[in-house]
Amino acid sequence: MSRGPARLSAVRAGRRWLAPALWLLLLLGACLGMARFEGLFRLVEPDSRAVIYARADFLVLLGRHLQVVGVAALLAILLGVGAAVAVTRRGGRDFLPLVAQLASMGQTFPPVAVLALAVPVLGFGTLPIIVALVLYGLLPIVRNTLAGIEGIDPGVREAARGMGMTGGQLLRQVELPLAAPVILAGIRTSVTINIATAAIGATVGASNLGDPIISGIVNGNTAYVLQGAVLIGLLALTVDSLFARLQPAAPR
Repeated sequence: MSRGPARLSAVRAGRRWLAPALWLLLLLGACLGMARFEGLFRLVEPDSRAVIYARADFLVLLGRHLQVVGVAALLAILLGVGAAVAVTRRGGRDFLPLVAQLASMGQTFPPVAVLALAVPVLGFGTLPIIVALVLYGLLPIVRNTLAGIEGIDPGVREAARGMGMTGGQLLRQVELPLAAPVILAGIRTSVTINIATAAIGATVGASNLGDPIISGIVNGNTAYVLQGAVLIGLLALTVDSLFARLQPAAPR
């Protein structure tokens, strides 16, 4: 009799991952089969000699895009969560307004302006766009981490201290698990925004899915622009749906 509920639970778990799997299949299918839609893109650019971007393989560009966004996301998470946790401790509360303001300033600077300032110092390539994405992605992570930790019921902290927990144990075993859904929502927003923002890295030699878009703009080829935009959109939907499935699983 126990097989019924177990099977039902497995079916429900499978359905939870159906949307990310479908978006991923669409993304990979578009990367591998873009040439099959040449006739469709020919309607958009009937006078162009080539309507399918062929300077680099779309799967290679996808991998480079994920690499840049992944590194920037990891750095933003380490910096954002670390700074937010530090200023919610007793010794760092005086710096809380400063950290919040610095995170806000990072997003008020346009990524293009950050690139313009970073390239003379860091040179062309992926490093300037990673710096720009880190600055641009900090605000949602810092803001949500602060909201998640500050929103915990003080009575919960008192109960944990009454049980003899140290400050480190309180953070690891109580505060971070309870704040995890809110923190994850901030990370989700940050990563999803940066998937689209990373496309401008193609302007400074950071090869990614922005390459077809920039090439299309330079050469007046709308088909190239559409190909890059579609792939970036599918990637954003894939990652966002993945975060949507991970969020409910976070401790409450």
